[in-house]
Amino acid sequence: MASTTSLLTGLSGLNANSRRLEVIGNNISNINTTAYKSNTMHFAPALSRNFSLGTAPSASNGGTNPGQVGLGVKVAGTQRNFNNGAIATTGVNTDLALEGNGFFIVERGDQQFYSRAGAFQLNSQRDLVTISGERVKGYSVDDNFNIVEGQLVDLNIPVGSLTIAEATRNVEFQGNLNANVNGLPTQGSLTTFDQLFLSTAMGNPPLVGTDTLVDTLGTPADPTMAQFPAANAPYQFTIAGAQKGTRTVPTQTLEIDAMTTVNDLINFINDVFGIVPGLTNPDGSTSGAQIDGAGQLTIVGNTGESNNITLEQGHISIRDMNNVAVTNPFTLSQNPLEELADGESVRTTFIIYDSLGAPVQIDLTMVFEEATNEGTTWRFFVDSADNLDPMDMGLNIGTGVVSFDNFGQLIDATPVQIQVQRQNTGAVTPLVFSLNFSSGQNAVSALVDANPDADSAIAATFQDGLPIGTLATFSFGEDGRITGSFTNGVTRTIGQVAVANFTNPEGLVDSGNNLFSAGPNSGNAIVTTPQNFGTGRLIGAALEQSNVDLGAEFTNLILTTTGYSAASRVITTTDQLLQLLVSIGR
Repeated sequence: MASTTSLLTGLSGLNANSRRLEVIGNNISNINTTAYKSNTMHFAPALSRNFSLGTAPSASNGGTNPGQVGLGVKVAGTQRNFNNGAIATTGVNTDLALEGNGFFIVERGDQQFYSRAGAFQLNSQRDLVTISGERVKGYSVDDNFNIVEGQLVDLNIPVGSLTIAEATRNVEFQGNLNANVNGLPTQGSLTTFDQLFLSTAMGNPPLVGTDTLVDTLGTPADPTMAQFPAANAPYQFTIAGAQKGTRTVPTQTLEIDAMTTVNDLINFINDVFGIVPGLTNPDGSTSGAQIDGAGQLTIVGNTGESNNITLEQGHISIRDMNNVAVTNPFTLSQNPLEELADGESVRTTFIIYDSLGAPVQIDLTMVFEEATNEGTTWRFFVDSADNLDPMDMGLNIGTGVVSFDNFGQLIDATPVQIQVQRQNTGAVTPLVFSLNFSSGQNAVSALVDANPDADSAIAATFQDGLPIGTLATFSFGEDGRITGSFTNGVTRTIGQVAVANFTNPEGLVDSGNNLFSAGPNSGNAIVTTPQNFGTGRLIGAALEQSNVDLGAEFTNLILTTTGYSAASRVITTTDQLLQLLVSIGR
C-alpha cells in the first residue's frame, strides 16, 4: 500500500539535489573568478526506520540482519578544493599569485582575512590593497633597507615619493704606475715674487710669521709698487685662474686686516694650491710658501708634473676696502726651464657623495717618490675644492705614501682613510671614505711599461655612494621581497609580502569577496613569508585562475538533474498509487 513516507523520501531527494545544483551553478558561475576554489557537495542517507536490529547466531539459528527502511537523503556537507589553479601572466606589477598552499594576509578595519586572489592595486596613499579595499599585510624595512620581521604592517610602495641618498664609504682603484726610474723627480715647482712687501724704512727688522701685514705695509723701496695704508684696510687678496698641473684651482680670497699675519698669508697660499708644506724635495728645497726679510715671497710646490704650479701676474689681484684695485703690488719672476715640477705622476678625478647625495669632487695625484732594492714608493695627494671647513679651506685633504714590492704589487693593502669637511651643508661631517688600492683583481700595480713614452694610468673603478634618487618602479621576488628601482640606478628592498598557512585550509570560512576567515576547524594561521612552510613561491605580474573543472561540473550537472528527476518520479508514482487507493472506495 502506498505510504506518505515515500512522498517525504522523494522530497528529500528533490531538496538534496536542488542544493547540489546550487553548488554546481555557483562553481560554473565562478569559472572566471580569480583564484576561486571549487566546491563539492556530498550526500548521506537520512535516518532509517528500524524493523529489527537483527539477532546473533545461536546453536539453532544462523542469526538475522537488521531490518531497516531508509527515510531519504540529506546533505552531508561541502568540501572545497584548494588545489592550485592555473597561473596566467597579466603584466600588471601589482598582480600576485601564489604557487603553493599559502594565503595572502589582508585586513579590513581590525579584522584579518586571508585570500588567494592577488589582484592588488595601489590606492591614493600608495598602500597595496585588494580590489575591495582591504590592505595587504607584510613586513617593512629599516633605514638600511633590511627587512624588519615579526610585526605585520600595511604594505606601502611610495613610487615617486621615496628618495634615497647614501654617503660614499669606499672607493676602489685600478691601473698601473709606471715605475721607470727615469720618472723619479728632481724638484718641485718654484715661483717667486720680488719685493712683495717691504717695510717703510730699509733698516726695519725683517718680516716674521707673527707680524701683521697691514702694519708692515708702507712706502716700498720700489716706487712703482702700491702702498698698503692701514686706513684702507681690509684688503681683498684674491688668487684666480692659477693652475695646478692642468687643472685650474678654485678662486679664493684672503681678507687682510689689522689682525692678518704673515703666517696667515703663507697658509692661504698653501691652501689655494693644495701644497703639503714641510716635505723635503730631492733638490733640498722644502715645500710650501715662504717670505724672507727682503719681502720676497717664494712658493715651492710638491714634486710631480701633476703638482706643477702655474701662477702669473694676472692671477693675483688686491682691492682695498673701497673695492679699488691696488696696481702693481709686486713683480713676478719664474724660470720655466729650471723651475717647473718634474717626476712621474698621474692625476685622476672622481665623484663621491655626502649623506645628502650632494656630489663631492676629489682629485687623487700619485707621484713617484723613491726606488730602492725593496721596490718603489709613491706619494699620494688628495685634493678637494669641496672641502668646506670654515677654519681650513685648504685644497689638500690628505697625503701619504704607498709602497710596492719588487714585483710591482702593493705591500700593504690597508685602505687609506680620507676626510672631507662638509660643514654648514646639512650633511654629516666629516665625510669619511677609504681609498682602496688593492681589491682582488682590481689592484693598482707599479710596473715598468715597455713603452718609454707611456704614462701612468689610474682610475676609480667603484664607489659605493649614491646621489639622490626617487623610487620609479618595483617588482616582487619569489620570496615576496619587494625590490624598488630608483632613478639613480640603484635597487633596494623596500618591503616583503607576508603569507599565512593553515593545518586544515578546508576549515576556513568563506567570507565573500574572495576572502576567508579562520574557522574553528582551520587551526591558527602560521604567518611566514613565501617559500616557507609549504606556502609556495610568489609570482609577480600574474594571477591564479579558478580551479573549476568545467567538464566535471557539466557531468555532475547531468547526474544531479537525473537524481532530481528520479526523486520527482518517486513522488509522482506515490501519488498515482494513492489515487488508486482512493479510487477503491468510490
